[in-house]
Amino acid sequence: MKDGLDRREFLKLSMATGALLMTTEGVKEMVMAQTGKVTEVDRLTIWVLTDNYYDALRPDSKITKRYRVVPGKSIHAEHGLAYYLETMVDGKASACMFDYGLDPVGVMNNVALLGLDLGKTNAFSLSHGHFDHFASAINILKQNQPRIPGGTPFYVGEEAFARRYSLRPGTTDAADLGQLRREDIEALGLKVVEVKNPFQIIPGAHITGNIERVTAYEKVPPSLLIKRGEKPEPDDFRGEQALFFNVKGKGLVVLSGCAHAGIVNTVKHAQKVSGVDKIHAVIGGFHLINARPEIIQNTVADIKALKPDYIVPTHCTGFEAIVAFGKEMPNEFILNTAGTQYIFGS
Repeated sequence: MKDGLDRREFLKLSMATGALLMTTEGVKEMVMAQTGKVTEVDRLTIWVLTDNYYDALRPDSKITKRYRVVPGKSIHAEHGLAYYLETMVDGKASACMFDYGLDPVGVMNNVALLGLDLGKTNAFSLSHGHFDHFASAINILKQNQPRIPGGTPFYVGEEAFARRYSLRPGTTDAADLGQLRREDIEALGLKVVEVKNPFQIIPGAHITGNIERVTAYEKVPPSLLIKRGEKPEPDDFRGEQALFFNVKGKGLVVLSGCAHAGIVNTVKHAQKVSGVDKIHAVIGGFHLINARPEIIQNTVADIKALKPDYIVPTHCTGFEAIVAFGKEMPNEFILNTAGTQYIFGS
């Protein structure tokens, strides 16, 4: 990362703002709603560190740079998702990791092939508490701990550390999906910051806070459970987070993990709290795998109506929904592959 913020200066700022967030929750959302302004980024770069699919021969597009396999060096793909991103604001670069994937060996293999240095990360963040997004976190943080300053923030939504379960098709016994433990993160010297409202985690990168539900059809499957007491109950993913960025002269880029809250809800929430209507790109898991055809159709129609310049479904979007987006939005659609770098702005 070139021309980055001074490490001590940034950590002082993030710890101070983290403390402010904990004591004045909601102020950030109110300011965004009143001013209609969020920090603009001159350039945003997103690396998809891992995803479900890799294709070495997929051509590049105007905004993508794909990793090309060579003998002995190949990108790892898995049922998991991890991002690394860099914002450039007023000539200064800042970096954040968002989600961590499933297999730390595979993810770190990809990090090395992509030439990234996780020791330069200014903040870490997590979309939600499912293992395909957090399982590699502790291992990755341990490997890079000597170069990550103590007190670096780790942003999560509420219930990120809860134990979760899944009822698989044809079964009545819920599968234990495990849980990430707060104390394991803190033991590595990071500062856990729980957010409920929109908040800038690094310059130009904003976490959504709890996502408002406005569509009638985007519902969490009843097969997904959470432990809130003595036994599992249906999970509403009230604390699931996404990220959004206002790219100068382009509009919003919205980055989701799984979008259990609904990708349409997620994008509309980002528009509302940022005061920016123009959507430049929507990237991430849309959680339409195994969804009924009418739900896929409604989602595609509503996203199309928002007129994004680019649509990039990943991870848990599901084959049928990916095909539908490609068919209905051929000019905006980009097929993601693990290891792809996306560049927005100048």
